[in-house]
Amino acid sequence: MNVKLNDNVLVITGKYAGKQGKVIATSPKNATVTVEGVNIHKKAKKARKANEVSKIVEIEGPIDVSNVMVVCSSCDKAIRIKYNVEGKAKHRVCPKCGAVLDKAYAGKAAKSAKKEETKKRVRKRAKKEETETSSGDKAE
Repeated sequence: MNVKLNDNVLVITGKYAGKQGKVIATSPKNATVTVEGVNIHKKAKKARKANEVSKIVEIEGPIDVSNVMVVCSSCDKAIRIKYNVEGKAKHRVCPKCGAVLDKAYAGKAAKSAKKEETKKRVRKRAKKEETETSSGDKAE
């Protein structure tokens, strides 16, 4: 599945065609995604306690992943995902502008920043006071 959580997507078919939204949930097994503000259903919610009120709640339903396209954050266009493989790393790239879509991977700058953060911390230890030796001197 090319679509991941928190991606901005454009719905390309169905009742909500042309609407953009953020991906709230993904289900790779069923090949569905839940998009914010798309495929809204009404559900009756029953009061479970004495002080609660029953109400009708609007919730987003899942739609098929084939009905959405990822929107590039830098060029604001609906795109097909292109993958770049560098060594063992595989990340998603916009084929039109070349921007990296994976937020966890930002290129060489992210790698150098991680190296700086992982410096070992050295704990300073307090020196033992020489009270033991001074008490031994007084005994003489």
